[in-house]
Formats: sequence, C-alpha cells, structure tokens
Amino acid sequence: MISGNIYEKSDLSLLPAPLRRAVELLRTTDFANHEPGRFVLEEDRLILQVLDLTTAPRATLRPEVHKKYIDVQFLAAGGPEKIAWYPDLGQAVVDENLLDTPRDICFYHNDPTQREGMIEMQPGSYAMFFPWDVHVPAIQAESPAAIRKIVLKVALEGCL
Repeated sequence: MISGNIYEKSDLSLLPAPLRRAVELLRTTDFANHEPGRFVLEEDRLILQVLDLTTAPRATLRPEVHKKYIDVQFLAAGGPEKIAWYPDLGQAVVDENLLDTPRDICFYHNDPTQREGMIEMQPGSYAMFFPWDVHVPAIQAESPAAIRKIVLKVALEGCL
C-alpha cells in the first residue's frame, strides 16, 4: 500500500510508469466535476471509475482484494473518508469471489480479530492497493459523509 496527496511535492520516480501516470492524471483532471460512471481509458490497462458514495460504519463494509488490477483510490471531494487495510496472508474467509469477472474483486468476511491499519483521506488524498493489500474503503470518520471517489484501476501486469 502506498498513500499520498496530489498537493504534496513527492518524488514518484521509483513507481512503475503506469502508476506515475495515474497520479499525474489525478493531479491534472478535475474529477470533482467529472460525470459519474466507468470509463476505459486504456483498453485492459487503465480503467476509471467515478463514484458518488456516502461513507458508512466500518462494520457494515466488507474487505476486498483484486488480482489483475492495482486500485488507486482518490478522494476528489467531500469526506472525510477512512480506508482500512491489512496484508492478505491467505487466511481470510471468502464471502463473494468475482475475481474471474470484469469486476476483478473478491470480498472477504469481516474478521473482528484482524489488525487493520487506517488511512484518513481528505480531498486530494490517494492510496494504492496492490493484490496483496486487503482494503475496506468508504468508512465514515465520525458520521456519514458524501464523497466523490475516484478509482483508477491500473493493470498489474503493466507494472511488473
């Protein structure tokens, strides 16, 4: 997992080129005013999702992983939002496996004994989740909040 903010000065030169392009797209595009939906930007290599959501209590949300894509999650507006994450050690119980579908997602059962890290997202914040990172997005901070969430799905194979 890698996190940052588009407004900070950071050296992204160690990242693979597709992830650098994703952050540059976040820096140069007004996603707060973009139409919602799913958009293929580079066939099977970069997919954009523009989502209008309301954050919710952690207990109501399921952990998720992806295998073909790296999730670059970005808070374009609203919030705050929290995202929980922890390493996928292969011990989670699968709730719903959609990895072999275009959604490329597997949901796990909540495990109350899991030690989760928590990221506090403000507008401009991004977090990159790799296939070995279990994550739970759209968690409310103190109360539910409307958010404009951007997810750039970057093909893992292009980063190897």
